Amino acid sequence: MNTPRQLQMFDTTQLEKTLWQTADKLRNNMDAAEYKHVVLGLIFLKYISDAFDELYQKLTAEAHETGADPEDKDEYTAERVFYVPPQARWKWLQGRAKLPTIGKDIDDAMEAIEKDNPSLKGVLAKDYARPALDKQRLGELIDLIGSITLGSGKGKDVLGFVFEYFLGQFADAEGKKGGQFYTPPSIVRLLVEMLAPEAEKRVYDGCCGSGGMFVQSERFIEMHEHRRGKISIYGQESNPTTHRLAKMNLAIRGIDANIALGDTLRNDQFPDLKVDYIIANPPFNISDYDIQKTDSRWKYGVPPTGNANYAWLQHFIAKLSPTGSAGIVLANGSMSSNIATEGEIRKALIEADLVDCMVALPAQLFYNTQIPACLWFLSRNKANVIKNPSFRDRSHEILFIDAREMGTMISRRQKEFADTEIASITDTYHAWRSSSWLTTYRDQPGFCKSASLQEVRKNNHVLTPGRYIDFKTTADNDDVFAEKMKQLTVQLQEQMEQSTAIDQLIQQNLAKIGYGV
Repeated sequence: MNTPRQLQMFDTTQLEKTLWQTADKLRNNMDAAEYKHVVLGLIFLKYISDAFDELYQKLTAEAHETGADPEDKDEYTAERVFYVPPQARWKWLQGRAKLPTIGKDIDDAMEAIEKDNPSLKGVLAKDYARPALDKQRLGELIDLIGSITLGSGKGKDVLGFVFEYFLGQFADAEGKKGGQFYTPPSIVRLLVEMLAPEAEKRVYDGCCGSGGMFVQSERFIEMHEHRRGKISIYGQESNPTTHRLAKMNLAIRGIDANIALGDTLRNDQFPDLKVDYIIANPPFNISDYDIQKTDSRWKYGVPPTGNANYAWLQHFIAKLSPTGSAGIVLANGSMSSNIATEGEIRKALIEADLVDCMVALPAQLFYNTQIPACLWFLSRNKANVIKNPSFRDRSHEILFIDAREMGTMISRRQKEFADTEIASITDTYHAWRSSSWLTTYRDQPGFCKSASLQEVRKNNHVLTPGRYIDFKTTADNDDVFAEKMKQLTVQLQEQMEQSTAIDQLIQQNLAKIGYGV
């Protein structure tokens, strides 16, 4: 299983770490959420300036033969390269990095770029001249980012991965707030590789954050079909600053996308859109949203006002084409809740044969919450309506996968899936879904189970994988259980001894003030 780093064909790990450590020192006392836009804005500026410079040099070299004008904006538009005016080019700005006016110079550069490139209007940060931003440190940061030059066209690729790496680092630094704009890469990869998007299709995310789902989808297609930029991307994001991050993140990867600003549940910007794939991580359990009971999206029941989980599910279902499929991250409670109308809606979705696969995830995968989550995979094509011979008819069946014991701690508070674990889950799903897969699907105790609609009905339409997957009983498990019980027994004895000591101390203190027992 290839990782994003392997796709680069060169390793940027040390470069990324060095950049982050140095940039973090330059942050001084600035909050990560604020500093994020300072750094990412400069990386983006370096990217578009490098792309411009590469084409500028080519046009200059060919000018005597083609008559092309290196300063003609149309030449850059034709090649899908942003035109960068002279006062915004990186070399010019880096030459002024030590001047006290560098903050204003960058603001002016951002303004000039937006003026010459309407698609970037309102996207770039323009607050570098503010007094709170140390101009000496800003100059050092410019010199630091200016050092990313690998030549042979690789510099732009490296900048793309550095941008992505910094998104993750800032999400980690911001904790709960960071999770609102960034889904951890291993979860994104799992979603994308389960859905396996194909070229020439439409992909949608109604809560797209910084656009990671789209980046990974393009990467998946490029890796498997050797194509790039061949899918149509639609997204919506309610947070204006995160919306800007998404547009920069996609632009730095050379990805064309239609990313709208606005609250998806309150004001869907693509009301008539039907897509082939939906990949989304909506905010968990949000309650502050308006319910219009007559909304046409609520085909399977009006969602409760206290929790938006089933509003999101029905919104995404409404966006699917007749052969479309979706992968959605939701809180674990969505699999079993019977609060208000949730149980009835879930029953309606199951009876309509829309639920394809459920994956239980381990805790500690996300930046913004320790709440255990799950993946819902929905499909309008379970009955093989397109008569694809390699596509097995799985109507009236649901695949359950329990991945709660997977994941490796990468920090004191966060896990991620290993490549082998992602492969194990995705291979299991594709073997179950496709009759032409390399391996034959089999139920595995402790890991996966293909359950019939009748079994789901017997469980009152609860979708928790643990309800269906057989318990794994092995000698190894018995040994593990015995070891755990031994540890717990020792721990309990220690706690009981501590409790006795505390009781004695309390009695002594009470006696001192005349309340002895």
